[in-house]
Amino acid sequence: MKAVLSMSISADLLKWYDQHHRRLPWRANPGEKPTPYHVWISEIMLQQTTVPTVIDYFNRFIQKWPSIKHLATASLDDVLHAWQGLGYYSRARNLHKCAQVIASDYGGEIPKEEKELIKLPGIGPYTAAAISAIAYDIPAPVVDGNIERILSRLYTLDTPPKQVKNKLTAYMNTLVPKKRPGDFVQSLMDLGSSVCTPNNPICVTCPIQPYCQAHSKNTVNKYPVKPEKKEKPTKHAYVFLLFNNENKVLLEKRPAKGLLGGMIGFPTSKWSTTEPCVKDLKSSTGKNLVITQNKIKHTFTHFHLFLTIVTGETKKHPSGFYAHPNEYVEFAIPTLMKKVWEKFKAAE
Repeated sequence: MKAVLSMSISADLLKWYDQHHRRLPWRANPGEKPTPYHVWISEIMLQQTTVPTVIDYFNRFIQKWPSIKHLATASLDDVLHAWQGLGYYSRARNLHKCAQVIASDYGGEIPKEEKELIKLPGIGPYTAAAISAIAYDIPAPVVDGNIERILSRLYTLDTPPKQVKNKLTAYMNTLVPKKRPGDFVQSLMDLGSSVCTPNNPICVTCPIQPYCQAHSKNTVNKYPVKPEKKEKPTKHAYVFLLFNNENKVLLEKRPAKGLLGGMIGFPTSKWSTTEPCVKDLKSSTGKNLVITQNKIKHTFTHFHLFLTIVTGETKKHPSGFYAHPNEYVEFAIPTLMKKVWEKFKAAE
């Protein structure tokens, strides 16, 4: 009985998808063969980023590096520069490294099987399943945020999705059809985007409404159950705007590992849970330092960051370089550092 029900859900979703699928630059139309490289790039970009934002980035990225070979031979600085504004820069670093591994170890061909994909840099269980299903039409239990929401409502799961990943994967394994699994996965993604939305879902147009337990119980807005919200910690630091005698400001490349790894930015003191103090000024190579009243708040995934702008002068720096603000476009400068400069200029 469950198998018959699963087949009905899958068939109705695919029929709906054939008529209502989104046209996206990385996606093949129903029944067409996708480009694995495009699927991989889009899946990495779509982690923590919305579809409308990704479209322009994806188009520029593919135009600049149309194949894995092109991406593998690119410089990391160029890749980070193209990525700036998307955030979560570890994705870009892993993407570049992954391209090099695929080019050298896999003959430039993205592996098909999840067990091989998951060995690659930046590819976890979800991304491995998505590439396998969407790029190669292999049945795989893909579960993203949209699919979590749909399954939570379909089966009235009374536990937050992140706490029942195994159960969600098991449900997906029963639903994914052997024929057109890639289209089926994308049909769920599209359903979650346009119909089974987080707030006020449009149940009247949903192709699987007859099978939805939450709809039959009139409890759709109850699902998915939200986890208890944790308060984000706050960190503080000084950010140093140090000018030379040509009125150029000091920039440095951040360490490869950690937040904003490999990116270009202004020097900062250590990020700490306590307010910065005079001793933190010693981390700067500047002189005639002035602690301003200008602060920038920036929120990362797991914490808030407050940077206090400190201005000053400097002549030498062991690893930094100087640039005029109108040259910043040439560098991979993250949004946080752009906010610092905009705040400084606005206060002048």
